[in-house]
Amino acid sequence: MTFGLSVFFSLISETLMERVNLIVSFFILSGIVLIGIIFDIIGVAVTSASETPFHAMAADKVPGAKEAVKLIRNADVVSNFCNDVVGDISGIVSGTAGASIVLKIISDGSELVEILISTLIAGLISAMTVGGKAFGKNIAIKNSKEIVGRVAYILFLLKERFGIELFPGKTGRK
Repeated sequence: MTFGLSVFFSLISETLMERVNLIVSFFILSGIVLIGIIFDIIGVAVTSASETPFHAMAADKVPGAKEAVKLIRNADVVSNFCNDVVGDISGIVSGTAGASIVLKIISDGSELVEILISTLIAGLISAMTVGGKAFGKNIAIKNSKEIVGRVAYILFLLKERFGIELFPGKTGRK
């Protein structure tokens, strides 16, 4: 799955980066980094959330409550997917997008300019990724119930409208 997702997102990123100007390239890069941060927030929120409030919500038939319980009971799988699979892929793809931006900037520059720009772009990507994830972890821990609830509601809508269920079966204990 990781290989397939990585190839898919790399292909889309590279195709887009070749066809757009420098400013749009920076927006694409920011979007890739933001996807990694958002999924990191989801992974941390699911691992730090408690099942208890969602049981009460499920008893009241609140949409998404059962999905929230499934998310929390599968926190190891959810965290692995969100933090490791999507997070690592977005890190790799953002590095590739950064390299594409560097190539656009340095097309006719000297070697010193090439080194300086590639170093600055790498630093920018690292700062955005690490800083965003650090900030996001704090938000995820403090707001885990709300974040899990929103993600669970999205999963509920996917199941209701499109028949897509990521955690089929009963919500019984592992």
